[in-house]
Amino acid sequence: MIGENAGFLRAVRVAGPGREFLPTDEPVDIVIAGGRIADIAPTGNLRPTGLVIDGEGGWLLPGLWDHHVHALQWALVADRVPLADVSSAREAAAVMGAAAVSDGCRVGVGFRDGLWSDAPSLELLDAATGVIPTYLVNADVHSVWLNSAAFRREGFAPVASGMLREEDAFEISRRLNAVDPDVADRAVERMARAAAARGIVGMVDLDMTWNDGPWQRRAARGFDTVRVSYGTYPQHLDRAIAEGLRTGDPVRGAVDDLIRVGPLKAITDGSLGTRTAACAHHYPGDPDNHGLLTVPPGELLEMMTRATAAGLECAIHAIGDVANSHALDAYARSGAVGTIEHAQLVAHADIPRFARLGVAASVQPEHALDDRDMTDAIWVEQSAQPYPLRALVDSGANVRFGSDAPVAPLDPWAAMASAVYRTRDGRDAWQPHQRVDIDTAIAASTVGGTTAPAEISPGATADLIVVGADPLTADERGLRAMPVLATLIAGRITHGG
Repeated sequence: MIGENAGFLRAVRVAGPGREFLPTDEPVDIVIAGGRIADIAPTGNLRPTGLVIDGEGGWLLPGLWDHHVHALQWALVADRVPLADVSSAREAAAVMGAAAVSDGCRVGVGFRDGLWSDAPSLELLDAATGVIPTYLVNADVHSVWLNSAAFRREGFAPVASGMLREEDAFEISRRLNAVDPDVADRAVERMARAAAARGIVGMVDLDMTWNDGPWQRRAARGFDTVRVSYGTYPQHLDRAIAEGLRTGDPVRGAVDDLIRVGPLKAITDGSLGTRTAACAHHYPGDPDNHGLLTVPPGELLEMMTRATAAGLECAIHAIGDVANSHALDAYARSGAVGTIEHAQLVAHADIPRFARLGVAASVQPEHALDDRDMTDAIWVEQSAQPYPLRALVDSGANVRFGSDAPVAPLDPWAAMASAVYRTRDGRDAWQPHQRVDIDTAIAASTVGGTTAPAEISPGATADLIVVGADPLTADERGLRAMPVLATLIAGRITHGG
């Protein structure tokens, strides 16, 4: 039934925002017309019309969004060597040395060296990988470990550690992602179908490229699996302004509004894993290292002011507390509208500023668990609050969830489980005082976030999902394994049915 328009949902229980307005907790039937919810009533009180989806007592929620995805980079992960489970530099080098060669090189992804007992080095990687260009991309994408053959191939001067960081690392990722457009588009379509199977109806694509071109091309090819809002980076801001791109406008040449222009995306500091997030206190054992501000405050203000004047919202990457303070300052002075992406370490005095300034916190709950051990070791001397999820919600900030895929898998149920339970794999909850309730997690996973969640109500767009278990009572493992029975965009079936 994928691609068909549903007209009637039978026997579903509403579990998401909007259920409080229904007269009953019993199963309901829903009429869909013109891409919207036309009517809701207890099961058996409405006349079926059009294509009927039998919910069989499943639970109905608004369609879910991932508010931070690197779409092509995530789509290509399946063809690269997974390194998430390696525990040392020596092991990572050995894995890459044994990996198959593809397109003349080897590419591994997902390593986390923050707690390794040994250090990456050019010599170590060369010994394991020989003359085949080899690249290991950090899970946070802010550093890449290369062998000598890869340095020669890319035209970079080799360094003893073999590590390139921040903009040099991003440039390597851009080159690795510059695959044939047909290959790229097929990979993105596969990724989008997998996302729809997890209940995703929309995503914010922040691939580090000129995204307007690829999404024009995909729209022309009939891409319609998920809604997309795509970002523009500072190096392309002049072009975006000259070509009249404005946040919320449909991509040029599209026949519908599924793909839209999104925000200006600016990366203002590094990351925890690469030890480059800009922080008030130095990193352990390195008194001169407070991280990096990769965009000076004055430059950030000027950039955001120009983007705002041109009709572009902003999405500002800020991980360390110093970077978050500067980003909030720039919002206050520029009048810009948008988000801070990540907000992983926030000064206590800055937490209420999100709500006061109307800046949404676009956060990735899985990162808190990925980074819990690094946070406890590397940020142990920081005085700001790491991963302040509950604190942001309680302050009235609009909180939106995402994955930052490929940094974490594109799975909204994993994000919700991490936010609600702050644990996985049977470990004790990490900083449990920052947990949120399941209603908040669901709201943060919809298009509007916690302060303006999508709702199940007459007149609402029929971006809907039916799941096979009650998310309101699911335990941590149950949330992560949540079965998605059907996904609809404006009543059109994109998964199941």
